[in-house]
Amino acid sequence: MSNGKVLGYPARPMEPVHLRLEKQAEANGSHVVVRLDGKLSLETVHNFVQTLRPEAAAYLILDLRGVSFLDSAGVGALVQLFVHRRNQGQTFALTGLTMQSSAVIQVAGLSKLLPIHGSVTEALAQHA
Repeated sequence: MSNGKVLGYPARPMEPVHLRLEKQAEANGSHVVVRLDGKLSLETVHNFVQTLRPEAAAYLILDLRGVSFLDSAGVGALVQLFVHRRNQGQTFALTGLTMQSSAVIQVAGLSKLLPIHGSVTEALAQHA
């Protein structure tokens, strides 16, 4: 309040938060590459986990170049998926982390737990 007047900001509707998952063309029976585009955050993690948990490929590579924002809920979803796949005898890797995503994973202390590669090509070469 300033001089008896209430300060306000114009109401702006919140934009819906989206995360698009796209299987890449090079997917085959032994590996699948999924490109993420959008925010991996509290609003999107449920669909993310529900979509990727049943993935049957032995090796799942998540290309995170298109992730514009990653929060602690998103990191939790990545860990949940990693643990689920490990328990199923499947493997998992992250590629293309942005500076923000990399920082969040590092602060969470998970950069040594989660397999992280610079590119899909590098992830495929490491797994071959």
